[in-house]
Amino acid sequence: MGTGGYQHVARDRSGQAEAFDAIGNRYDEAFPHKEGQIAAGGWLASALPAGSRVLDLGCGTGLPTARQLVEAGLRVTGVDLSPGMLASARRNVPGADFVQADIADLIEGGPLAPGGFAAVTAFFTLLMLPRAEIPFALDAIRDLLEPGGLLALSMVEADVDDVPIPFIGQTVRVSGYLRDELRKVVSGAGFEVVKDDAYSYAPAATDVPPEGQLFLYCRRA
Repeated sequence: MGTGGYQHVARDRSGQAEAFDAIGNRYDEAFPHKEGQIAAGGWLASALPAGSRVLDLGCGTGLPTARQLVEAGLRVTGVDLSPGMLASARRNVPGADFVQADIADLIEGGPLAPGGFAAVTAFFTLLMLPRAEIPFALDAIRDLLEPGGLLALSMVEADVDDVPIPFIGQTVRVSGYLRDELRKVVSGAGFEVVKDDAYSYAPAATDVPPEGQLFLYCRRA
């Protein structure tokens, strides 16, 4: 597909960053146990030599992923659209670099160099995009990876597209796929899915329903 097509996609981020600015550290309180995320981060940490560059896309507060990867000796750059989340991330993980940007801006000519990363994490990041954008976002991620680079991503398993939901006192728009469809979309963007895991998760926040979480361990084909 190529990332060049992303510039022709109409983007609507209205309210998304503002919602996460308002949520702030309550996100970590609502999701106190992130076993799937920690396991996927551990896979990257064990697979990469010390000093490898990793992009934490949709880094949120920096917990647990940016901190986990920095503590493993990796050079981490976190990206998020929410300035409030980035402020928390800089406090939580002073050993990482952080950039405020939209995923659609991470194409050639954006703030990050193509092919500059050994791995990318995208934990519940693509969830925040309409389905029409997700293949372009995956293309952008692929371009940011060096040949053979790794991608760890997660989504909530749901057959929805840009649906508004109540979320920790705010309203956000989310998309999702069922397991086989997510594998198909990721494979179609030029990734080998090495393995996938599924978790049942009950958030601590009362306005966030229990969810099925999908984690894909991938390699740039």
